[in-house]
Amino acid sequence: MDNIKSIREVYDILEGYSGNNNYILNLKEKSQKKNFLLTDNQRKYVKKHHLVKSKVAKKWVDIDVVLSEDLQVKKILPQKPKKIWVEKILTESDKAYHIWGRVIESESNYPFWVPKSQIIVKNNKTVTVDYTPFEHRPPMGHQKEAIESLLKNDNFILADDMGLGKTTSTVIASIVEDVKKTLVVCPASLKINWKREIENYCDDEIVIVEGKKWKEGKYIIINYDILKNFHSLKDESIRTILNSGIERIIIDEAHYVSNPKSQRSKIINDLCKKVGKVWLLTGTPMTSRPINYFNLLKIVQSRVSSNWVSYVKRYCDGRQFRSPNGFKIWKTDGATNLEELRERTQDKILRRLKTEVLDLPEKIVTPIYLELKSKEYEKVMGEYLDWSESNKNQSLAIHLSKLMKVRQIIANEKLKYTKEIINDTLEQDKKIIVFTNFTKPLMELHESYKKNSVILYGEMSKEERQKSVDKFQNDDKIKIFISNLKAGGVGITLTASEVVLMNDLSFVPSDHSQAEDRAFRIGQKNTVSCLYPIFENTIEQLVHVMLQKKKNVIDTVMGDRIDEDEFLSDIINSF
Repeated sequence: MDNIKSIREVYDILEGYSGNNNYILNLKEKSQKKNFLLTDNQRKYVKKHHLVKSKVAKKWVDIDVVLSEDLQVKKILPQKPKKIWVEKILTESDKAYHIWGRVIESESNYPFWVPKSQIIVKNNKTVTVDYTPFEHRPPMGHQKEAIESLLKNDNFILADDMGLGKTTSTVIASIVEDVKKTLVVCPASLKINWKREIENYCDDEIVIVEGKKWKEGKYIIINYDILKNFHSLKDESIRTILNSGIERIIIDEAHYVSNPKSQRSKIINDLCKKVGKVWLLTGTPMTSRPINYFNLLKIVQSRVSSNWVSYVKRYCDGRQFRSPNGFKIWKTDGATNLEELRERTQDKILRRLKTEVLDLPEKIVTPIYLELKSKEYEKVMGEYLDWSESNKNQSLAIHLSKLMKVRQIIANEKLKYTKEIINDTLEQDKKIIVFTNFTKPLMELHESYKKNSVILYGEMSKEERQKSVDKFQNDDKIKIFISNLKAGGVGITLTASEVVLMNDLSFVPSDHSQAEDRAFRIGQKNTVSCLYPIFENTIEQLVHVMLQKKKNVIDTVMGDRIDEDEFLSDIINSF
C-alpha cells in the first residue's frame, strides 16, 4: 500500500512540475499518455531532483581521453570527440553530471550522464608576479613558470627533476601568495634547509617544531615523524595544527605519503582535506609506479583519483585474485596507459627534466644544511679548542692531525643523511657518485648497497679501479659509485651519473672541484647536480663558508687555485 502511495506521489510531482529540467519535462509529457509507466530509476530520479534548478551552460566543454574513447565506440564515430555541447547541467551527483546536450554538432540535445572526472575544467586564472623583491637571488625562467603554476592552483604537485630548484620556487610562491600561516612538512633532515631558504627571501617569523612542543610563526616547519603529536585522527582534543589557523600546507618529498595506509599519510590526508590548500613537492618520476601516485593525486584533488578501482585497472594493470585464505587481494604494481595518465594529470602537475630546461648552468652546486646532535663531536671539538688556545703557533700539520678525529665523527654522523639522498636518487632512477675522505663510511655505504654499488679506494690495483669504473659506466644495475675523495677524485670519467654527493669535506679546496668533474666531463649530456650536506654550527660549516668566500662565485662551493696552507691557517685562526 505504501509503495502504491509512493508511486502516486511521483506522478503527482510530475503533473505539477514546472521546472527547467528537460529530462523531467520529457517524462511529464510521456506520463500523460496511456499505458506509459515510469521505471523504478525514473521515479527515484524525479523524487530526488524535481526541486533542483538546472543550470544553463550553453557551451562546448573539453572532455578527457577516457570519455572521448568511450563516446567514439558508443556512437561509432570516425574520430574521437574532444568536446561535448552542454546546453544545461540538469542535476548532479557526487561523481557525475546529468547533462542536456550532445556530442555531434548536427544532432539534437538529449540527456546523458558524464563522470565529473572526465570533464576538463580549464584553469583560466591569470597570475602576474612582481619579481623585484627577489632580485638579490632572482629565480630562473623555469622557476618563474613553477612559481606561477603554483599560484594558479590551490592544490598542485611540483614534480621537477632534481636540481631544478623546487624549494626556491615554492618559497617565492608562498611569499607572493601571502597567507596568514604556512605549514611546511618535510623530512627531519631538511628542516634547517627550509628555514634558510625562506630566510633568503623574507623576514617573516619562521619556527621549527621539535618533539612535543608546538611553536607559532608565519612559517611553521615540522617533520613527518612528529605530526602525530599535533594532530590525531581519533582524539579530537589533539587538533593543534588546525587550531593554529594554517591556511597553506607545503609537503616536501611528497613520496613519503604515497602509501595511503600508513599513519603519516592518513594524518596528511586529513590535514590537507581540512585546510584545503596544499602544494606537494617531489622529484620522483611520475611514470615509475603509478600506484605510488594515487594518494598524491587524491590529495591535490585530481580528477583521475575519483575512483581507486578504475585507476588501478587502467594505470596499474590492476587485477584482483583470491588468496589461499579466501581474501580478495589486488595486484597493483604494474604500469599501463602512462601517456594517458600524463595527459589526464597535466592540470595538477608540473614535471620538467633537466634535459628539457634550457636556462640551467652546466653544473649546479647545492648545500643541504643539517643539524648535528652529537655529544662525541662536542667533546672532541671542545678538547681541540682548549688545546688550540695555547698552541696557535704549532705547525699546520699538527693542527690538522688534531682535527682528524672531529672530521671522522662528522663523516660517520653524516651517513644516515647520505643514505636518504642516495635512496631519493635511486627512486628517481639516476646514478650517483658518493665521495668520502674516510674508509669507515666508504665501507659502510658499500655494505648497505652491495647489490647496486661499486667502490674505489687507495689500496685497490689499477685493474680493480678500472673494473669499478667500467661497471658503473656500463652496467644499468650499478647505480652507486662510492669512492675515496683522493683516490677517485682525479683521472677517471664517470659521466653515467649526473649526481655527485660529498659525504664529508676535505681541507684541501681543489679536491672538491676535481671530484665534481668526474661527472662533469666531455660526454656528459646532462646538467650535473653536486650536493653538499653540511652540518650547521660545526667546523664543516666554517670550512664551507670560507671556501665560498675564497672562490667568490655564486653557486660554486669548492674550487682550484686556493693556497692550501693559507686556507688552513684561515680556518685555524677563525676559532
